[in-house]
Amino acid sequence: MAKPGRPGARNPGKKKGPLKGTGGHSRKALEGRGPTPKAEDRAWHPAGKRKAAQERYAAAGGKAKPGVRAVGGNANRKSPKAADDTETVTGRNSVLEALRAKIPATAMYIAQRVEMDDRVKEMLSIATNRGIPVLEVTRPELDRMAGFDGVHQGVALKVPPYAYAHPQDLLEQIIDRGEVPLLVALDGVTDPRNLGAIIRSTGAFGGQGLIIPQRRSASVNSAAWKTSAGAAARIPVALAANLTATLKEFKKQGVFVLGLDGDGDVSLPALELADRPVVIVVGSEGKGLSRLVTETCDQVVSIPISTATESLNAGIAASVALYQVSTLRNAG
Repeated sequence: MAKPGRPGARNPGKKKGPLKGTGGHSRKALEGRGPTPKAEDRAWHPAGKRKAAQERYAAAGGKAKPGVRAVGGNANRKSPKAADDTETVTGRNSVLEALRAKIPATAMYIAQRVEMDDRVKEMLSIATNRGIPVLEVTRPELDRMAGFDGVHQGVALKVPPYAYAHPQDLLEQIIDRGEVPLLVALDGVTDPRNLGAIIRSTGAFGGQGLIIPQRRSASVNSAAWKTSAGAAARIPVALAANLTATLKEFKKQGVFVLGLDGDGDVSLPALELADRPVVIVVGSEGKGLSRLVTETCDQVVSIPISTATESLNAGIAASVALYQVSTLRNAG
């Protein structure tokens, strides 16, 4: 009588499973299939769908988003890699000026069924000649690109981050051209729309550039581009590591520093330095000029206004001062 085996123990006298093996059928069935495809190579997988979408967008000539399709024969153009810090310039004047100034744009966006006026036709012509991808988008997509309060007028342009000048280089270039420097410096102006407005006024009244500090200042972003109405493509903006030190260095080179302040000791109509090399310093609306900058100024100038008005917007104050200097220079 055979002894009972231990629970779970195999009897060596008996073969496990069927006498004729069938496991090879399963192994053969797997042969030739190769390794499991990556998720991005499986069309039904979310990663695969993302990859397919990216390939379609790349074929459209740019890193487009849903609702975007290529127009103007650029469907097969490979677009440059878009940087995360690119800016979107919106509005017909701003986009046209940027294209005329040969800003290295990476893509132009145009709304579906946009009204084709002379400016839009010129934009398309410049973009086509320069090989800039032109993408047709829906108006809601343009609204999103322009931002909450942006007015795009049916066009937008992707541009790289603004290339700031060096203050000393800016001054030397003006002198080398034989021009009398007329510059604007901003002290604590943090609203990019004010910056854009001042860039526009500087160009309108014969100024050659602006100087902004690295810290506590608005930068040339999409809002500044928009407000400048394209002037940011023509008027250089220099970045100063230390505004006070830069102004002191300018003074050594014969540039007079004029600060704008409501309590200034000289009234703007009585200004006698308009025909000299000058830099007009504009402070913030709330705090005005900082103490160190005020001490650096050759003159602190006030703009006469009605007693019913407490102060002027920084952009308006700069415009008035620039107009006065321009008028006095032209009269001389």
